[in-house]
Amino acid sequence: MIDANFDVGGHAMVSGGNVALGGGTSRQKKYGVEDSADLLFADLTDWSVVEPNGFPDYRYNDKEIIRAFADNSAPTLEWLVAHGVIFVEKAPDNLGAGATGNSAPRENHAAPMDWTLMQTGKPVDPTEASTRSSGVGLVRPLEAAARKANVQILLQHKMSSLIRQTPSSGKILGIKATHEGKTLNIGARKAVILSTGGSSGNVNFRRMFDVRLTEEYNGVAGEPYSFQDGSGELASIAIGASLWGAYNQVGEFGDRLTKAGRIGTQYGYRNLEWQPGSPIFHLVRAVGLTVRDYQSIILVNQAGMRFYDETAGQYTANNYHAVSSYKPGSYLNAANIKYNPANFLDAALAGTGEAVNGGGPIWAIFDADAVKREQWTVSPPYVDIAEGYFFSANTVAGLASVIVNKYQRKPMPGAALENTITRYNSFVDAGNDADFGKPAPKYKIQTPPFYAAWAMPVVHDTRAGLRINGKCQVMDFSGNVIPGLYCAGESAGGFGLHGLARCLVQGRIAGMNAAGEPSEISKA
Repeated sequence: MIDANFDVGGHAMVSGGNVALGGGTSRQKKYGVEDSADLLFADLTDWSVVEPNGFPDYRYNDKEIIRAFADNSAPTLEWLVAHGVIFVEKAPDNLGAGATGNSAPRENHAAPMDWTLMQTGKPVDPTEASTRSSGVGLVRPLEAAARKANVQILLQHKMSSLIRQTPSSGKILGIKATHEGKTLNIGARKAVILSTGGSSGNVNFRRMFDVRLTEEYNGVAGEPYSFQDGSGELASIAIGASLWGAYNQVGEFGDRLTKAGRIGTQYGYRNLEWQPGSPIFHLVRAVGLTVRDYQSIILVNQAGMRFYDETAGQYTANNYHAVSSYKPGSYLNAANIKYNPANFLDAALAGTGEAVNGGGPIWAIFDADAVKREQWTVSPPYVDIAEGYFFSANTVAGLASVIVNKYQRKPMPGAALENTITRYNSFVDAGNDADFGKPAPKYKIQTPPFYAAWAMPVVHDTRAGLRINGKCQVMDFSGNVIPGLYCAGESAGGFGLHGLARCLVQGRIAGMNAAGEPSEISKA
């Protein structure tokens, strides 16, 4: 196994450890949850389930891939337990769920135990070791099991290309990888399995699906621990592989994009709080300020203008009982949904009317009173001043003038920001937001110093990738299997599920099938 990073685990290492495995697991049975592989398959292919914005969660899932996932979901949970993963002892629930099916709760939670968290540099409090959920409780036991089985793990080895018998035909023989400036050829004994983490951090790759996601959306969830650079997809395309499942990448449901949960930092994903003790905090640079009440701030675009109700949420996703009167495959599931689109993210990405893609920076604007209400510390290491993600000034116009960030295409006009705040303050007096319907605006922005904090939407899930079949074999543009090449997780397309279960189930499927390939040492 090779990993480009200095340690194993990728995004899973810094994830919440929420694992959506159902289909009749031992844990579901223990807690009286009725589920089966057939029910899981039916849930994840139900055309009739849509979100309040009209986007379907499951309609465009690849049924062959979903059938394989459903059949292997429960066995994968048992396999994890057998290999040392300890789950929090409670009934499966919806915590962390996204497009996991309407008929049964399926989320399980890996306990961190006494493993050291990458994001903090220390274990969790012992009183929470078996009750809290964290990706380290998934990754470290599996790493230990792999090392016990004598799996060779090569860190800081980055795959640069795949080696095939000919550039467009024949079996995959191995890979080329770089390590400390040297290029190595690594032969495949049986096959190559790609699990390179998707493409959401590769600006040009992700823009094939959503042209709006330009370079200023630079705080990808899970970075800077690991990077979703599309390397597996690009290497596979170069030897003839096809992409698959584009709708799932652009569908406005779930967590492909999220609202910033932390401001004043480049890395604002709400479910990942970096602390100074992390071994990579020098790359993160700031903890960020957690926004507890969006009444305390306004959000403006790079022109200094509000664009939406700040308290509004992000895209939603189906999970257990999200459709209360659910009837599998019934047109009524969609007909009974009240149309109520969550358009905050789309407004944030809309920009300021320029003939360029990308909305430009979003800034949270607030005053000294908000700092007191939110109990924020507005200095490093909580905010990133040095790299231009946090600013302050004693006047509103002065604040606009000091906002200098490489993604701020034009200086923010001081008069525009002054007018925005004056108008917003009048809404507080009136108790009504006449522009965007923010519920009963509560707090004026009037007490210096004034602050501007980076508050960009966060790019998250990769849900489109390489075309695979039910065995997780990679396929070409003609629908033919590329011999000796497998793919699992976010680098694979055809499945819109959020979270770790895709990677785990497909990784196990790929591993079992690759292990069944004829054994030979390829002369890569």
